[in-house]
Amino acid sequence: MKSGKIIIITAPSGSGKTTLVKRLMATTNNLAFSVSACTRNPRAGEVDGTDYYFFTEDKFKQLIDDDSFIEWEMVYPGKYYGTLKSELDRIWEAGKSPLVDIDVQGALTVMDKYKDISYSIFIEAPSIEILRERLLLRGTETPETLAERIDKAEHELKLATKFNKIIINDNLDLATTDLISTVEQFLS
Repeated sequence: MKSGKIIIITAPSGSGKTTLVKRLMATTNNLAFSVSACTRNPRAGEVDGTDYYFFTEDKFKQLIDDDSFIEWEMVYPGKYYGTLKSELDRIWEAGKSPLVDIDVQGALTVMDKYKDISYSIFIEAPSIEILRERLLLRGTETPETLAERIDKAEHELKLATKFNKIIINDNLDLATTDLISTVEQFLS
């Protein structure tokens, strides 16, 4: 069921995407958050079915075999993420537009499948150094995962121009205002 529009927001890890999405969702009534599926463990405070659908790797692979995803990726070794078809249908049936908050490769896939009804936004940290600092401040990264995320971010930044809009998140309030006005303009 394709009706309405889709907002796609993506960014390298540590760019501030989650914070910006929360601010956007608090101000925009005709959007609904599309809950992604993943195989990673929940972080502190994350709730299954609200922040993510947390699946075992076996269950995730079964959903792939059942063609249940719009897109899915192994984002990091053994860590799968995906967008369930049922999530978009649930949101459209409620008369809203889904906000899909996903990794860069997944975003490109959704953009390709829904090019006529989607608008894509790439959130970028001001620099790789600031991105590294933000990831370190999370306190969740090992030296190996930090290196992995930085390598991935450097690759993802090369793809930023494929998106409808790039927002540099160097001032959270300005980035929030830019994001909200961009989304509201597309949805109106």
